[in-house]
Amino acid sequence: MNQLHRNISSLEIAEMVGRNHPDVMRDIRKIRTHLGESRIAETYFIESAYTDIQNKSQPCFLLTKKGCELFGTRMTGEKGTQFAVKYIERFNEMEEHIQQRMPADPVELALQTSLKNYQEIKGIKEDVDLLKDSMRIDGRQEFAIKSQGKAKVLETLGGYNSPAYNSLSKKVFSRMWRDFKNHFVLPRSPDLPKARFDEAVRYIAMWRPDTSTAIEIESYNNQSQLKLVQ
Repeated sequence: MNQLHRNISSLEIAEMVGRNHPDVMRDIRKIRTHLGESRIAETYFIESAYTDIQNKSQPCFLLTKKGCELFGTRMTGEKGTQFAVKYIERFNEMEEHIQQRMPADPVELALQTSLKNYQEIKGIKEDVDLLKDSMRIDGRQEFAIKSQGKAKVLETLGGYNSPAYNSLSKKVFSRMWRDFKNHFVLPRSPDLPKARFDEAVRYIAMWRPDTSTAIEIESYNNQSQLKLVQ
């Protein structure tokens, strides 16, 4: 059976949730970004295309059952419940269709059952791998990263008593965490995946301010030294 029969298209999803298809596509692309560039994303959302009324090829996604479940987590309350009912009913219809087409031959039936069991086990393993990759850092790790970040900024500014700290500390702290979130593609630094904790520690240790900020820090600290000499 081909992908179109096994999965639900983003066009159907848009109809189910009463939204424009481009908005649904945008949300799916954002979720895929969070999943990272790995084959796991393809087990949730499969890139595809359809032909519109003008006979032009347009992009879309095919959502597996896992993809629908993951997409559904973005909706809460009544809307989330309604969507869950719709996609569950849709997949049940497909399951019934599959059952009706299953062969009567016991050997072929056994082979299909074995294949289904293998795919389910494989899916569970992929889910576990995804969970490991997407689990956020715990409180202890978050505290360690924040403490290291604070120490790095103090080192960069020249310590608590430096003129640069008194004038630029807020700005440099903001720059460092902005760079951190941009590097790891995070809305908030505590959203860092646990699997990337060691990489985050190395990143902070190697972080340097941009050239303009570095010149500004040096200027503040040099001015203080000149005053002392005078």
